[in-house]
Amino acid sequence: MIAAPLRAHFAPALVLAILLYPAVAQPKTAQYKAMAPLERYLMSRLAEVGLARSAAPTAISNHATILILTPHGYETAEKGTNGFTCLVERSWMKSFDDDQFWNAKALPPVCYNPAASRTVLRYTLFRTQLALAGASETKILDRLKSAIAANQLPPVAPGSMAYMMSKSQYIDDNVKAWYPHIMFYAPKADGVDAGKSWGADRPGSPVVFDGNHHINPEPWACFFVPVARWSDGTSGPR
Repeated sequence: MIAAPLRAHFAPALVLAILLYPAVAQPKTAQYKAMAPLERYLMSRLAEVGLARSAAPTAISNHATILILTPHGYETAEKGTNGFTCLVERSWMKSFDDDQFWNAKALPPVCYNPAASRTVLRYTLFRTQLALAGASETKILDRLKSAIAANQLPPVAPGSMAYMMSKSQYIDDNVKAWYPHIMFYAPKADGVDAGKSWGADRPGSPVVFDGNHHINPEPWACFFVPVARWSDGTSGPR
C-alpha cells in the first residue's frame, strides 16, 4: 500500500496503474491456460464494427478503415479514407507472461494512426493468423521471434500511435476498462530504462509504462497516456 504522504505526489493514473496491475506476472490459471473454442472470440459483424469505431473520437473513426475478426483472420468491413485503422484486438495480443493471454472476454478496441497501421498492425495480423491456425502460446512466441529476426516484420514507424478511448473496452478481468488512453510507440533501446526515457511513472508525470510484463518480442516500447474523456465525450474515471 502507498503511504498517504507519498501517494499525494503521484499522478492519479499512475496510482491506479500501481493498484490494478500486479507487481509480478501471475501463473497461468486453468481457466486461461489454452485457447478457448474459436466461436467465443468472434462477434457479430455489426457489433464488432461499432465496437471498433468506439476506439477513437468519431471525427477520426468515422473515416477510418474498420477490420473485423473472422475465422480466417481480420478482414476489411469498411474502407476508410484517413489512413487510420480501427479494430477490436483479442487476448493473444497480450504479453506472453500475462496470465490472461487466452481470455476470450478481452475485447480492447484500438485505432491505429497511419504510421502504426503500416507497422504495428502487422504484428497483430501475424499473431492472429497463428492463433487461428491453432498455434500454442509458446509456438506463437517462437514464430514471432523468428519473423522479427528474419526481418519479415517491419520496425515501428516514427510517429506511431493509437487511440484506446472506448468506454466499452474490456482489457482483462483485472482492469476491465481502465482509463481512456492514447498509446505511443518508440523503438526499443538496449540497456536503456524505457520508462525513464519518457519520464514515465514519475511523480506528476501523466505517462504510464507497464514494466510488469517482460515477454514482448515486438521491437518497441509502448507508453500509455490516460486522457480525461471517453471517445463518446463522457468523462472518464477520476
